[in-house]
Amino acid sequence: MQRKATILKIVQPITIVLCAALLVAMAMLDVQQTALLSLAVVILAMVPYFLRFERLRPKPRDIVPIVVLSVIAALGRALFTFAPNIQPVTAIVIISGVVFGSQAGFLTGALSALASNMVMGQGPWTPWQMLAWGLIGYVAGVLSSTIVFKKNVFLLIYGFIASFAFGLIMNVWNVYGFVENASWQAYLVSIAASSYFDLIHAISTVVFLGLIAIPWRKKLLRIKQKYGMDDIGQESQSTSRHSV
Repeated sequence: MQRKATILKIVQPITIVLCAALLVAMAMLDVQQTALLSLAVVILAMVPYFLRFERLRPKPRDIVPIVVLSVIAALGRALFTFAPNIQPVTAIVIISGVVFGSQAGFLTGALSALASNMVMGQGPWTPWQMLAWGLIGYVAGVLSSTIVFKKNVFLLIYGFIASFAFGLIMNVWNVYGFVENASWQAYLVSIAASSYFDLIHAISTVVFLGLIAIPWRKKLLRIKQKYGMDDIGQESQSTSRHSV
């Protein structure tokens, strides 16, 4: 079981690279029905993440934080429906990845998009949002093991950059979903048109991280330590540590 989960861990970044390569290829080759094909590619790119989660069989106490943070993120996004680009989802997803690991970060991001769209409205954009926020949480979890994220200023910088990365991914969906012949020119126009809204998203993420990064990080780490929670995907290390 653990071996299969390890294989899936290796497959995860490969699927993202292949996903990006396929999307670029479709644009360059002027493939028809790009909206449907790109949606299928994005969904397939997320499969290894959910399969690995299932293979790891995490304990209920390790799943609870993901569920709680996803609900909070979804409610926070719904609360700011009057200003769609001002929302706490990105900040909460980043904190989830930093505290509970990359796998938890991805799942929190994906579930936050799925849950919040039950209020905001589901559609072909949902898998793209799930992938975008999932990747933001996943990368945050990977970087959390480095010395960089020990300082909150770098966390704020990552939040700012990640917000623009979210916009870049969603612009890909915008081009494939609404432009008959997807091209680099159409993508650049889409980026230019959304730059103002992406900036608002980035600033709001920095503000929310500034408000919750320090207090939430400390409290969640304290809860994690108190109840002996594991980073999902690091069970074997935790087991060996507890057995010493």
